[in-house]
Amino acid sequence: VAMAATRSVMRAVRVFEFGGPEVLKLQSDVLVPVPKENQVLIRVHACGVNPVETYIRSGTYARKPTLPYTPGSDVAGVIESVGEHVTAFKKGDRVFTLETVSGGYAEYAVAAANRVFPLPDKLDFRQGAAIGVPYFTAYRALLQKGCAKAGESVLVHGASGGVGLAACQIARACGLKVLGTAGTEEGMNVILRNGAHQAFNHRDPNYTEEIKACTGPGGVDIIIEMLSNINLDADLQLLSCAGRVMVVGCRGRIEINPRDTMSKESSIIGVSLFLATEEERHECATAVLDGIEAGWLKPVVGLEYPLEKVAKAHEDIICSSGARGKMVLVL
Repeated sequence: VAMAATRSVMRAVRVFEFGGPEVLKLQSDVLVPVPKENQVLIRVHACGVNPVETYIRSGTYARKPTLPYTPGSDVAGVIESVGEHVTAFKKGDRVFTLETVSGGYAEYAVAAANRVFPLPDKLDFRQGAAIGVPYFTAYRALLQKGCAKAGESVLVHGASGGVGLAACQIARACGLKVLGTAGTEEGMNVILRNGAHQAFNHRDPNYTEEIKACTGPGGVDIIIEMLSNINLDADLQLLSCAGRVMVVGCRGRIEINPRDTMSKESSIIGVSLFLATEEERHECATAVLDGIEAGWLKPVVGLEYPLEKVAKAHEDIICSSGARGKMVLVL
């Protein structure tokens, strides 16, 4: 059966040169990849779109894949075939991934078996495609690097996107006081439905004053920051003593005064899921699967696009006026 599947061709998005969204080319004659040992082949039903994929595509990111390549890591679908030594999965299993070997913007994707997890029936494939990078990143930022403890407060900056909503749900489940920002009324409502105790509109010129009024003189213990090139300077003013800003996203440079960290002994900590150890990944996976089981981990799916509209998806994730959940490609 595996041989029959692997001889066929599929539709997949290919990038032959780095550049703008227009370099994403949908091809219909790409060979279906063959899973090697300890790998599985997944029939893709949905694939998440992450901001980092736009940075990689543009060629400005630290890690550059060898051209040509297929973007995408957060895949949800059904196991088509398994390579040698794979015992955890069989053909027909519903799964989601954290990363792929062959690229997720495609009808089929190969992934290492240890980066693939069972997708419970209570979540659909679009939700499955919204778990990987967002929830593992949020868990890493909050708990592995941010050392969040029950009773502390967290401000999630840009809370209505994939990572932001994941952070709100995880923080709420861990007993933190959760504050979130969004750019639209709709975004604020989404945050409040997904774990935030209070929401603020970061387009309001006085929103930082409102946050200060909410946290009191103590300040906020942890800030999860999706746009540090805009917010980092202001973040340092909002922190408590020994507070920490977790830098999850950045789109450029910013000027700050390091003295602001001295006055509160605060920290600025970068977060990269790519650098997680095997143990840390395993810890993230356990927490995520437990959260699905317990019912508090419910991915919110935002805009959906067919593969044909992948360039538009890449444009929208960077330029849209406000996120409302995780952006996905649906196959």
